Amino acid sequence: MAIFDLFSKRQKTLRGDAPDVYTYDDLPNALRVQIIHIWYDSIGNDNNYSYSYSYSSINRGKINSLYKLIVDILCREYGMLKLPTAEKYNDRVYSSELTNFLLQEGNIERQLDVIELSFRCIDRTTRNNHLLGHNDASKVADAAISELNDRFKEHGIGFQYIEGKIVRVDSELIHVEAVKPALRLLNKKNYLGAQQEFLSAYEHYRHGKQKESLNDCLKSFESTMKAICDKRKWVYPPNATAKALIQICFDNNLIPLLWQQQFSSLRSMLESGIPTGRNKLSGHGQGTTPTIVPDYLVTYMLHMTASTLVFLTTAEKNLDEK
Repeated sequence: MAIFDLFSKRQKTLRGDAPDVYTYDDLPNALRVQIIHIWYDSIGNDNNYSYSYSYSSINRGKINSLYKLIVDILCREYGMLKLPTAEKYNDRVYSSELTNFLLQEGNIERQLDVIELSFRCIDRTTRNNHLLGHNDASKVADAAISELNDRFKEHGIGFQYIEGKIVRVDSELIHVEAVKPALRLLNKKNYLGAQQEFLSAYEHYRHGKQKESLNDCLKSFESTMKAICDKRKWVYPPNATAKALIQICFDNNLIPLLWQQQFSSLRSMLESGIPTGRNKLSGHGQGTTPTIVPDYLVTYMLHMTASTLVFLTTAEKNLDEK
């Protein structure tokens, strides 16, 4: 459903009450209720159709099964038999159990677990099942994801759902110009390993594992170059480092020779940016004094990695246009 520009929203913007920076530690109750409305639009609400003779019992069963799937996964991963919001004396109603859990759970990471898992089901399951009888079920799924991301922005919450994952957003401009294109370009068979590592870097960052995030930044950088080499049949040693892979890419004119000559700093930037940041901060033993990796540096490295992956994969695509 479209987001309406209500009078009260416009007044908040005029007063300067609308958030202009992202927050990460609280999901407002209004946002969680809006997410539940999106579920009802895209998955359905089993309670709404329990007494409807016009609505297919098969579809009601599918709706209930999808909510049950989400609840069962959460219970298994959390080590529970039921969510705390399950019916105690009556048969379980999984849609109510899940919606109440999202509304009552105080831990934001668990709230995001619910959102990520439910929208992954919308993204990957409802497109084909026509749970609500939509002929354009795929468009409904796309609209649900789009509204979720718009609602995050509307409330100033620094997360977005992208390619099956909730990822943290620190700069809307960089996110739009680098991170989303990187994930889109990596969403191809050749680059699935690199995409998985790049998403893992974001996941580590979201959970405060800065060193692990830096490690996966370098892995995704190296995996992207290896994927390009494999696709182009450029030979490289099995244990090739980032520096060696960069050399192979330059030798095979992944970067046009003219650019190599004009931008002498390009090679040094590729060689020293992601690998050096990772090696100095997380690649070696830290000794007796723990190494603290600040969030802002990890953010910078994530954005640098995204920009670099866009640059490399786009350069590879352009080889066919020469």
